Amino acid sequence: MKQLLLTAALLSGAAFLTNAGAQTAPAQTAPVQATPAQPTPAPALAPTAPAPTAPAPTVPAPTVPAPTAPAPSMAAPATPAPAAPAAAQDPATLVGRVGKENLTLGEFERSFRLAAARVVNAQGVPFEASYLSEFAAARPDFLKQFVRDRAVYQLARARQQADPAVLDKQVADARSGFGTDEAFTQALNATGYTDTADLRRELERQLIVGAYLNSVQDRFTFGDALIAGYYNLHRADFAREAEACVKHILVPTQAEAQAITKDLAGGADFAKIAAAKSQDPGSAAQGGDLGCFGPGQMVETFDTASFKGPLNAVQTVQSQFGWHVLIVTKRSDAGTLPLADAAPIIRDQLGKEAAQKYLDSQLVRLTTESFPAVVTVPAPAPTSK
Repeated sequence: MKQLLLTAALLSGAAFLTNAGAQTAPAQTAPVQATPAQPTPAPALAPTAPAPTAPAPTVPAPTVPAPTAPAPSMAAPATPAPAAPAAAQDPATLVGRVGKENLTLGEFERSFRLAAARVVNAQGVPFEASYLSEFAAARPDFLKQFVRDRAVYQLARARQQADPAVLDKQVADARSGFGTDEAFTQALNATGYTDTADLRRELERQLIVGAYLNSVQDRFTFGDALIAGYYNLHRADFAREAEACVKHILVPTQAEAQAITKDLAGGADFAKIAAAKSQDPGSAAQGGDLGCFGPGQMVETFDTASFKGPLNAVQTVQSQFGWHVLIVTKRSDAGTLPLADAAPIIRDQLGKEAAQKYLDSQLVRLTTESFPAVVTVPAPAPTSK
């Protein structure tokens, strides 16, 4: 059962947690520490309205997901059981094809490592290569996702190019938050990257695929009458509980929290401080942004500050995880989302449905092959308790 859950987590990470618009480089953080239970921020290409839709077109894009309180069934194991020995394979071994493009084992391993790192990081745990054995059963199924993602990338490369200057700046910005090359490399490794070149490749793919998917979605427009009709037919889908949108910086001591509060009062940038000092590695990489959540989803002190504290003002609260310097950026009451607020959500959702259909029509024109036997490895031996 554990292997089944881990497989599901990995594959959902490849298809859901990843998206073409949410790429972030590792943020400088202190050692990982558990943080309050919090919702995973919705990916940029995932439908916001809850009405059933076809999956939005996505492509693997390693991020540093906001860590959640570890779920017992899916948390990364503290001491993963070793896999049965397997013969080393040549990284150039063919695992699939998209048209005339060969896909190698080395490329597959890289994508698999990044996907596994996302699942592990989502539990608030730094990635280590030893965890890969826990996801061994997912490898054949992940190959299908890998081949599809490479097909999307092939379509995108035919129409888009990444600006080297933009890539240089993104890599430089990522490195600037770290005091030493060693610290930066450690952060890269903890999020599944092997080195700076690995990060640059992923950023390049992100720019190309993101631009392509956005260009596809931008082709589709929807009039006000259609949007209003959809809203009236799906009004129940826009019922909302009370919600607060919050960003925070987690530090170990009250003195550190007070110092940060003073810096913010002096005009310091919240996102930069979060990236440099927050002990929540996922939200730090997002400038401290936790996204939006409902009542009772956070620990009590944090929940109280989020739903009863002042808006757009710095607050400091303590929890069992440390001291939180937080700002509530938005708060909404329970009720039905008004049409004016629902309209952009509906347009985005309908655009994604149309873009998905277009993308599928393009993908079926490509000849693809995959060879799951090449990527299959023995699952880890069961641990004794």
